[in-house]
Amino acid sequence: MADPSSFSSPACCLTRHLHLRCRADFGARALRGTAALTARAEREALRCLVLDTRDVQVFRVTVNGQDAQFAFGEKHSFKGTPLEITFPKELRRGQEAIVEISFESSPKSSALQWFTPEQTSGKKHPFLFSQCQATHCRAIFPCQDTPAMKLTYYAEISVPKELVALMSANRDGEMPDPEDSSRKIYCFSQNVPVPCYLFALVVGALESRKIGPRTLVWAEKELVDKSAYEFSEAEAMLKTAEDLAGPYVWGQYDLLVLPPSFPYGGMENPCLTFVTPTLLAGDRSLSNVIAHEISHSWTGNLVTNKTWEHFWLNEGHTVYLERRIGGRLFGEQFRHFQALGGWRELQNTINTLGDKNPVTNLVLNLDEVDPDVAYSSVPYEKGFALLFYLEQLLGGPDVFMGFLKAYVQQFAYKSIVTEDWKKFLYSYFKDKVDVLDKVDWNSWFHAPGMPPVKPTYDMTLANACVALSQRWIEAKDSDLGSFSSADLKEMSSHQLIEFLALLLLEAPLPLSHVKRMQEVYDFNAINNSEIRFRWLRLCIRSKWEEAIPLALKMATDQGRMKFTRPLFRDLYSFDKSRDLAVKTFLEHRPSMHPVTSMLVGKDLKQDQ
Repeated sequence: MADPSSFSSPACCLTRHLHLRCRADFGARALRGTAALTARAEREALRCLVLDTRDVQVFRVTVNGQDAQFAFGEKHSFKGTPLEITFPKELRRGQEAIVEISFESSPKSSALQWFTPEQTSGKKHPFLFSQCQATHCRAIFPCQDTPAMKLTYYAEISVPKELVALMSANRDGEMPDPEDSSRKIYCFSQNVPVPCYLFALVVGALESRKIGPRTLVWAEKELVDKSAYEFSEAEAMLKTAEDLAGPYVWGQYDLLVLPPSFPYGGMENPCLTFVTPTLLAGDRSLSNVIAHEISHSWTGNLVTNKTWEHFWLNEGHTVYLERRIGGRLFGEQFRHFQALGGWRELQNTINTLGDKNPVTNLVLNLDEVDPDVAYSSVPYEKGFALLFYLEQLLGGPDVFMGFLKAYVQQFAYKSIVTEDWKKFLYSYFKDKVDVLDKVDWNSWFHAPGMPPVKPTYDMTLANACVALSQRWIEAKDSDLGSFSSADLKEMSSHQLIEFLALLLLEAPLPLSHVKRMQEVYDFNAINNSEIRFRWLRLCIRSKWEEAIPLALKMATDQGRMKFTRPLFRDLYSFDKSRDLAVKTFLEHRPSMHPVTSMLVGKDLKQDQ
């Protein structure tokens, strides 16, 4: 089956290794250099190779050192432009050739965000990071930008010598740049084959702290100690994950804290997880994101979705593993509490997207659909709900973990689709086929909206959140005096998040209630990003005008799309803040991440 999000055909010709040599030019906001791809013909008499590109210039192509003809095809609105390379002579099946491409990325590359020194914490040096998932690697250099294909890579990156370069690979030394004494070259090798979306690069004034035998935390100087404290559970999580899923094959597991505009909570780049600074709550309470990214080292990075239509295979299994790690470290009741929170998150997403919307299907159809536009919590939480439901159906956590470990072993280093997963499930549980046949597979995979069945959840930790949210929902104005700060005395930050999430699933509270909530709980003083985000949404939905500047500030001080998009959407829906929301967005747009800018632009009807 072809990948609807790519022009390349790995079934004809497979790129198995990349040797990248390039320089990061902060003045021109460009990466330029050569990408040498080792291509292997998968059929007889192969004459050409088609690669994905988006806004990339190509100056020259050679095949085994000989000049080769190349031409760009027709530009597609979001897929970019196919690059067709003609081999000087045809390849036999199994024959390899080195295809070397001289390229330069565009300053408006969707994969890269360039920062001036003023936009960084340290204010002295520029900064660059990449985000290639789902289909943005093609906006750095020409490649087979499909998760169906995996390659190893070696990279040499020239940067100004006061900066550090890091990649999704093991560090392999540094040397002065022989062509420019003001620069140095950092070398990297990734010997485990990876899909292009896991290619990653960062360049900046970065420092590191060692927090475990295989883990450094990297950040700008201002945040490095705080980050080392926040993420100190990483090794315990890695050990637990290995115990559950099998050996960690990637060598190093480093963490990198990015500038606030990083669009995701985390990105599972191999050897170097990227995370948002919004995780720095000061109390390690948001470390489940680290457990999630660690878990991707097995589900996603070893066993990979073959196309983005099967993204739930990456994310559903990873959320399942993340919550199993949380269960091991913090108890089974906590795992169930997080699982129930995920079900609420799914309800919230489906309320927003609409329960007939095809992007709420577990398995998507991405013909002419941009994966960035289709992205939501559905593959994560509907995917998790299916696995949690199967765990309960098939004999409990230990039995199901046996399956997951065998699944990882079976498909490691491969890319698969939902049908491969289902066939393996049936063969592993061949003594329980009658139970599996009772599952409404068609609804789970191909129907929009909430799943056909709700799993069972232990309510121990959720009951306090439900009870308090019900008190607020049912309270008359005359009851508001009955609330006090003592209501929260026994509640963890996780429970506060859930309390607010429950209120967001209901009709907006009366303004009097939200004002009283601020009086007694002082949520404005809380800087935990997950609490603050839900609190400010609650205020805007109840039309509290005093919250408008606070919500705009949070939407623009950081750029994690989980926070920024709903805040901007709520501000846009509130007549008193709509114009200001649009004006603020347009002011900040030039310094926003390209993907965030595109998606918030769609949300606010400001598409360029």
